[in-house]
This record gives sequence, structure tokens and C-alpha cells, in this order.
Amino acid sequence: MTKLSFQLYSARNFQPYSAIFEKLGKAGYQEVEGFGGIYADLDDAGLKSLRAELDKNGLTMASGHFSPDFLDGEVQKSLNIAKILGMDSIYAPHLAADQRPTDGAGWLAFGKRLHEMSKPYKDAGYEFGWHNHDFEFVKLADGSLPIERIFEGASDISWEADIAWVVRGGADPFAWIEKLGSRITSAHVKDIAPSGENKNEDGWADVGHGTLPWAKLIAALKDTTTKHYVVEHDNPADVDRLITRSIASFKTY
Repeated sequence: MTKLSFQLYSARNFQPYSAIFEKLGKAGYQEVEGFGGIYADLDDAGLKSLRAELDKNGLTMASGHFSPDFLDGEVQKSLNIAKILGMDSIYAPHLAADQRPTDGAGWLAFGKRLHEMSKPYKDAGYEFGWHNHDFEFVKLADGSLPIERIFEGASDISWEADIAWVVRGGADPFAWIEKLGSRITSAHVKDIAPSGENKNEDGWADVGHGTLPWAKLIAALKDTTTKHYVVEHDNPADVDRLITRSIASFKTY
């Protein structure tokens, strides 16, 4: 069976992480995905302690999110974090609204920045890619999409496809899986509640309890280079429910 990962950002409001790791291990997860809030400020001792907690619960932090500025400005620190925690994949996850380009040329330049940014990480043997939200699928004045310009500028980085954000951006996920399948190395597996539901959870849902056709999406992703499937929910009301229901659904796909 394909290993299932869990984006730890989903559990940021349900501390401590040591308890989350125990829940994930018992539920059958084998991997987790980290983010800067967990490890950016840790020294080597703190990173090794985090690694020990993961190991104790049968978990591997196979992938991690690092902000573009951190990846640019803290190359050695980023590499050290990835090495100690045992990652194989590094993803730049987001660009704040006030930093986003407003035209095709700007997004192309950002893609070129990602291309340059990726070099020391790829040279060290890591997968390096971009993780999307919805704004990359909003058409620009010239008719192009930011996602197209990013990957045009960054010709050999990979894509961590957040499928639910593709849908929220108004795009067809199957078309994009077909178009960029050779670049997808990780996929975020999350779900969207029916319209008007789960307002206290920003309209997200546990995997298999929303509107996305995940059985068909997983089948399509299995024809790509996807190696990590990462459960995520941006604002769950009940983390235990998210953990158990999502892996139960995933096992049926």
C-alpha cells in the first residue's frame, strides 16, 4: 500500500506535537511533512530530539516546507534541517500576497528565482519543488496563469500538487495532473466540504468526507511521478477525527 503522510501544519492548534506523533503512528501513518514553524528555530540538539520523537512513533519526516526567503537566505541551515530530520523532498510552499507578482513577466521571474534557489538542494540530492495554492490558477492580463509562468521559469523543479487548492482556484485537477504529471512528486490529499458546510473549518473537510472524487484522483496520480501523498486540512475542528477518518478513506482508494 502507498505510504500516507500528514502535513503537521494541520495540527498546529492541537499541541503538543509529541501527542500528535503518537496519534499518527497508532493510526497507521508512516510519514509526516514538516513546515518552518516546527523546525526553523531549532538548533541541532532540538532537531535531533524531534527526529527521536518521530522515530519512536515509526514516522519519517520525508518532506518539508521552507519559505522561499529561508531557502534563499539560509541554505546551509535548510540543508542541515533536512539532513538531520531525514527528508528526501523540499518544497517552497507559499508567497505572501504582498510579494506576489501582478503580471506574467513577474511570475516568470519568480520561476527563474525558484530555479536558481533549487540548485544547492538538488545538488545535495533533494527533490525540490513548488507547492501551490489557488492564486496560481487565476488568469493574468496576458491570458496566462501564474502556474504556467512559474514552471516555465523553473524548467526542472517539481510540483507538490495541492489538488483542493487547484479546485478552489477554479481549475480542473485532472487536466493539470495530465499536463504536469511528469513534474508531480508529491500531492496534498485534502477535501472540500459541500457549499455552505463546515464554515467553522473554512469550508475544508476530512479526506473522503467532502466533494472531491479522491478515488479517481488517486488513480490519476498513480500514473505520475508522485511519491508522497500528504493528508492536509487547513483548519480542522477535531484533529483526532481528521487523522482517523482521512487514513480510513485513503485505504479504500
